[in-house]
Amino acid sequence: MTKPGKQLPEYFSFTRKERMGIMAVAVLILLCIILPFLFPFFITSKQADHTAFEKEIAALKLKEQDSGRGGAKRNYDDDNEVQYYQPSEKNYYSTQPKGEIFYFDPNTLPAAGWKKLGVREKTANTIQNYISKGGRFYKPEDIGKIWGLHEDQVNRLLPYVRIEANSTAGFNTDKTSVPYKTYDKPKYATAPVDINEADTSAFIALPGIGSKLANRIVAFRDKLGGFYKVDQIAETFGLPDSTYQKIKDKLRISNISVKKFNINKSTVEELKTHPYIRYNIANAIVQYRTLHGDFSTLDDLKKIMIITDVIYSKAAPYLTIK
Repeated sequence: MTKPGKQLPEYFSFTRKERMGIMAVAVLILLCIILPFLFPFFITSKQADHTAFEKEIAALKLKEQDSGRGGAKRNYDDDNEVQYYQPSEKNYYSTQPKGEIFYFDPNTLPAAGWKKLGVREKTANTIQNYISKGGRFYKPEDIGKIWGLHEDQVNRLLPYVRIEANSTAGFNTDKTSVPYKTYDKPKYATAPVDINEADTSAFIALPGIGSKLANRIVAFRDKLGGFYKVDQIAETFGLPDSTYQKIKDKLRISNISVKKFNINKSTVEELKTHPYIRYNIANAIVQYRTLHGDFSTLDDLKKIMIITDVIYSKAAPYLTIK
């Protein structure tokens, strides 16, 4: 029997064949580690040619620009009013004539004069149509707003624009003068405005209120059935809070008489027409009435779960049980 002390060295002794195998494995491991670093020296990567790709990108950008001109364009003045309208044209600038050059007033120049300057007939007719409807050029730079005039052509004509101070009338293609429309700035109301009695003109006289807001206020009042407090004006759709703060001191109510709905008789269709009572609330009122009978007081509405204190306080002045 071999002694235990002599068995340990035998585990660390190898035959010649085993030593050769170990060395071969070590060499393979070393090669696997080194080879990735040697690849760039033996394998040359092919340089990609991006020329065709760049040409396709350029073609797509050009196509996108052309498509952007395909729609119609509207021009606006400083008051956000539409000045003139002209559909776009394909290959417009490539066929643009040069024309002669001379001093001119764009407010009085007829279509023939524009064409003589090198402006295309369609664009010239558009300008005359704009002027015939009361449009006007106030400063030389305004010709840059004409849809159809290339920037180079605007720069060519700009030094020769002479707008006369008294050119207040436009001319059409027949040189027939058309009076230019002027509008007087409304004077703001000094007396308080009764919000239940005032018409749209009274509201327009308030600062910051135009015709659209005035019509919305009146329409909102009609849907409600009248205002019971001034603060309700602030609920008008599209009315900025800053504008309301300016006008609230100029508003008053002399007659708090509003149209009321009888919650014991009104149908869902009738109730839901009120701005404060939507369909779900109107349906809940009718369903509660069907199950429990007529309402004895308005406070009974608070027993309906979806009617919150806020909804009740806003809608109650427009409701009755008789």
